[in-house]
Amino acid sequence: MYMKVKRLMDILLSVTGLIILSPVFLLLIIAIKIESKGPVLFKQKRVGINKTHFNILKFRTMRIDTPKDTPTHLLENPDQYITKVGKFLRKTSLDELPQILNIISGKMSIIGPRPALWNQYDLIAERDKYRANDIPPGLTGWAQINGRDELPIAVKAKLDGEYVERISLRMDIKCFIGTLISVFRGDGVIEGGTGKSKVKEES
Repeated sequence: MYMKVKRLMDILLSVTGLIILSPVFLLLIIAIKIESKGPVLFKQKRVGINKTHFNILKFRTMRIDTPKDTPTHLLENPDQYITKVGKFLRKTSLDELPQILNIISGKMSIIGPRPALWNQYDLIAERDKYRANDIPPGLTGWAQINGRDELPIAVKAKLDGEYVERISLRMDIKCFIGTLISVFRGDGVIEGGTGKSKVKEES
């Protein structure tokens, strides 16, 4: 029952957000186009509900010659590919705003496990243990407010599983508020590395 209510809230909040943030969208589009060649939006194949694939949308933060389908933390020197505007967008998480369109289309939810890259087989397999691939991925989620890029894969998947077990309006509100706090502080963002938190990966 709650999943139907959740979907309705996703639509209402996303459409409202799109209208309110339209001036921000326009400014970011202009800034991206002025600084570097290439499209404004970046599309990337990600894993959705029940391990189906979809194209996630982001504001482009890297040069067009960046290796495709490679997580930022696996690039040898990610800073050489990230644009100046892109660095700001990634630090503030504003690059994620176009995912509002993914939410409206039903490919994503506002709250849920962050969608894995199609070739992040280790993360996908680990999430299977906790049924975290069985719900729509989210713009933000429980793992994002508990470590984000810092978390080892096993810990991240376990936190995604905790969200699945506790999914409710209260949990979603907690994740939403936690995300606002994390974005304001710039918590958990690591360019060129992952799994570097003090939390130990469980065997």
